Amino acid sequence: MNPTESDQPPPFIPYVPSSEHPAELTPLAVGLGIVLSLTFGMVNAYLGLKIGLTVSASIPSAVLSMAVLRGLLRRGTVLENNVVHAVASTGESLAAGVIFTVPALIFLGLHPTAFDVFLIGVTAGILGILLMIPFRHALTIEEHATLPFPEGTACAQVLMAGDRGGVTARPVFAGIALGALYQFAMRGTQLWRETVTVTAARFHKATFGMELSPLFLGVGFLVGPRIAGTMLAGGVLGWSMLLPWFDAIGGGTLGTLLGIPESVRQLTATDIWSHYVRYVGAGAVTAGGISAVLRAVPIMGAALARLRPGRSTTSPLTDRTERDLPTPIVIAGVAALTLCLWLVPAFHLSLVATLLAVVFSFFFVVVSGRIVGLVGTTSQPVSGMTITALLGTTFCLAALGERGPAGITACITVGALVAISVALAGDLAQDLKTGALLGATPRNLQIGQMVGVVAAALRAGSVLFLLDAAYTLGSPALPAPQAKLMATLVTGVMDGNLPWALMALGAALALVAEALGLIPLAFAIGLYLPITTTAPLILGGLLRAAVERRHSPLGDRPILFASGLIAGDALMGIGIAGLTVSGLVGKIGLRTPGTAGDGTEALLTVIPFALLMGLLYRNARRASR
Repeated sequence: MNPTESDQPPPFIPYVPSSEHPAELTPLAVGLGIVLSLTFGMVNAYLGLKIGLTVSASIPSAVLSMAVLRGLLRRGTVLENNVVHAVASTGESLAAGVIFTVPALIFLGLHPTAFDVFLIGVTAGILGILLMIPFRHALTIEEHATLPFPEGTACAQVLMAGDRGGVTARPVFAGIALGALYQFAMRGTQLWRETVTVTAARFHKATFGMELSPLFLGVGFLVGPRIAGTMLAGGVLGWSMLLPWFDAIGGGTLGTLLGIPESVRQLTATDIWSHYVRYVGAGAVTAGGISAVLRAVPIMGAALARLRPGRSTTSPLTDRTERDLPTPIVIAGVAALTLCLWLVPAFHLSLVATLLAVVFSFFFVVVSGRIVGLVGTTSQPVSGMTITALLGTTFCLAALGERGPAGITACITVGALVAISVALAGDLAQDLKTGALLGATPRNLQIGQMVGVVAAALRAGSVLFLLDAAYTLGSPALPAPQAKLMATLVTGVMDGNLPWALMALGAALALVAEALGLIPLAFAIGLYLPITTTAPLILGGLLRAAVERRHSPLGDRPILFASGLIAGDALMGIGIAGLTVSGLVGKIGLRTPGTAGDGTEALLTVIPFALLMGLLYRNARRASR
């Protein structure tokens, strides 16, 4: 035997052989996928606007698809379930790209319409899918031994277990019901407050607080103690250290250097954060995002070195599991979308801006495919790549004289196009890996995802505007941190009025965080967001750590239950938004809660949340035994 042969990875054997042709891209699978796509798209839109993070819905959508097809309808193949999951995942990815960027247009007073959001979403989403297709074989087959695709592999395992009858959807439904009921009791009938906040006036307004809801508990449980703790560190630094420091040095030598006047002492804690601390956070997020991209440079180099389309995968003689959309269709599609970006007036893009959008999208799509192969879609730095593209576009257009409202609109639009295309490309790469392990036909997944993009884009604008009408984007209820940062960066660069000293301080803090071994982007987001948003994540993270310490491995059931808590809370939050806009919330309220600092109100807030934590811990402990 040749010694090098023993080092070769085992042959790639899919779960369903290529010689078999089970039902796959059926109307039922696509229809169910669209329903789940809209559902998880709304959930991630609400989640991303609230805390600046989104979570993967791959496993919950796969489990729910099996519950419907196998449980209720008593039919469906494993490949149909895979199509449902692939279509469903487009909603969360498109929502992430939209909410990270499009609200910036609203903050700048540019008033996009629902049709504008649809155009941006569907164009960028399909562009990202098309750009990823030529690299499908190289990423998912040739590098099977080197790119683990953690979420795609986990989803394939769940679908295979479900095909053998080993997965139940009960934890998801239980979590959804409990999360929705809790949110309705808290925000709908107003039985207790959402937040517990303490401001110490004698310590220069140092502030700490938490919004205690199922959403934050579930997200903290999913992201784990490291990310949750890192975000808490950023929040505590901003609200309990920088804020009182700024209050103390206003008007002094350091205050003057940082642009903080003596009048800062007359401001409330929230105003000091809004006018000064937030810019430190903006600098930290910018530096953290660029750092995330720089740390991915080796991955980028490897991706570009392998920049070659795969062999012809459209011939009838090609194995079913190797058939992609035809290359001429991919090339024609990219060309047509590029022309649309340039020629359709609704995009407001010049030729230079169009080329920047397509070039940045292509570059980061290639990078995205390898990043998600290594760390998964949840951990890919979409924000960092978007910030890099946004700054590059802003400096280029400013140098060419494209300033004012037209230049600002073009910059934000390019950022939105890049964010959405990268998010969808990463999602497709993950789903194609799931499909490769299961033995799916790649072309069917690619078509299914395009259908899912169109469906999700149709509803993205209306959900965004509903949430804005009910809660006001940019408010403590929905901070929309990434979009707020995009608006700040573009206008600051265009007008030359960014508070560079505060942003430089934030960038330095992000570098210190990285030197200390923290995740710089998570730390920066914690610094940029309200403390009530970042602090409660640690409770879910610590709960997960406690379970894993005694009962390892964790298992799927607690993950599904936590995902259900997030979905139920977010869906009810959107439902209450509709009631708020229609004026019905005031009619169903049972009481008027007191102030956030009131001791009795704090107790009423803590008790139900403590019970919820106990339920999650009990569920996780029993499932992990």
